[in-house]
Amino acid sequence: MAREQVHVIGFAAAEPAAVWAVARDFCGLWHPFLAEVRTERDMRGALIRAFTVQGEDTLYREQLTWFSDSDRALAYTHLEGIAGAESYEARLSVGAAEKGGSVITWTATLTAPATRAGQIAEGTKKVFEAGIAALAARAEMSPSVPEVLAPAAVPVELREMRVDDAPRLALTMTPERSGPLCLFLHGIGGGRVNWRGQLQAVAPVMRAAALDLRGYGDSTLGFRQSTVDDYCADILRIRDVLGADRLVLCGLSYGSWIATSFAMRHPEMLAGLVLSGGCTGMSEAGPEEREAFRVSREVPLNAGQRPADFAPAVVKVLAGPEAGDQVKADLLASMAAISAETYRDALICFTNPLERFDFARLTMPVLMMTGEHDRLAPPAEIRAVSARIAECAPCADVRFEVIDGAGHVCNVEHPDAYNAHLVSFLSKVAR
Repeated sequence: MAREQVHVIGFAAAEPAAVWAVARDFCGLWHPFLAEVRTERDMRGALIRAFTVQGEDTLYREQLTWFSDSDRALAYTHLEGIAGAESYEARLSVGAAEKGGSVITWTATLTAPATRAGQIAEGTKKVFEAGIAALAARAEMSPSVPEVLAPAAVPVELREMRVDDAPRLALTMTPERSGPLCLFLHGIGGGRVNWRGQLQAVAPVMRAAALDLRGYGDSTLGFRQSTVDDYCADILRIRDVLGADRLVLCGLSYGSWIATSFAMRHPEMLAGLVLSGGCTGMSEAGPEEREAFRVSREVPLNAGQRPADFAPAVVKVLAGPEAGDQVKADLLASMAAISAETYRDALICFTNPLERFDFARLTMPVLMMTGEHDRLAPPAEIRAVSARIAECAPCADVRFEVIDGAGHVCNVEHPDAYNAHLVSFLSKVAR
């Protein structure tokens, strides 16, 4: 087998947002070579375009594997149609040109028999060149960019529930409906109250519940130190009590690490995975780094302080520069409500991960989000993890978004932007 790479760069007078408004339509009929395009979904909800080209009867099929409105980029893989292609991975991105306008980059890496690889590469180059020219022309004709917003949520009555086995687990839930259950998992300094804005937004699309983790809010700690396996067992309890066949786990920070840990153990139970402000936790840190992290955060606890005492300092780190007084007050209240015992329990659990994640086990669609100003999970770090998942996961279906202006608790700081991406994702996996 021979390996070929194709790299084509073009320019457009229109601004990047206008070019991306055309390019982001993966199943759109904007390329001049296309005759017909139809949209397909696989069993997991992954987007596939099936198309024919002018003058041919061959049916081509390509699957979207990675997508980001924030980065104005997408990636896809060839499934069917290119004779002799063993593998074919492509990426399209739109950026700002130095002197105004846009730079459009389209690349592909392919493997095929040596006698065929060069032909495929040459044909790909022509496709990309024609596509870039079409994008530039379309964007100049229609420079307006539609704003992507979450549908207006109709307020629903939220219900409180307690699962009274030991330990007791407390939930806030939306009304019952068929399909998967979206379960929200908060961060180490939060609580289920942090998800109220998401519960209302998600209710028209999917049944949802926000959980107080062990020891938080109205939930109780167990009789021994908590482990991530205990958290996974709690998720299974909730699944059984609420009668949910499949789950979408939506976590923030500590909750994202728990959600990913559950996905490692029970991938078949997940219809989707939403990871905000983190993913790997300390699973990729060495023993010394984990110990230093734990010790530094136990110093105030060992001095007799409670989370309420150091909450103001923590909120300064968590909140983005645009966070208003009410947002800061909400973050302060959720942190101050945590007992010293619960915080220590979570801290020990977090710094004693049981495994390094194998992203090849992620068989479900994944949405990753982080705040533009997140100091704990900066965009560059989460973008890199999303790329690793897209590379490792079988039949990858990964979306990565940055919440502009937000800090670590991006769902609380900018709920409208967060909910727009979340609802779009859940609408896909709820099918």
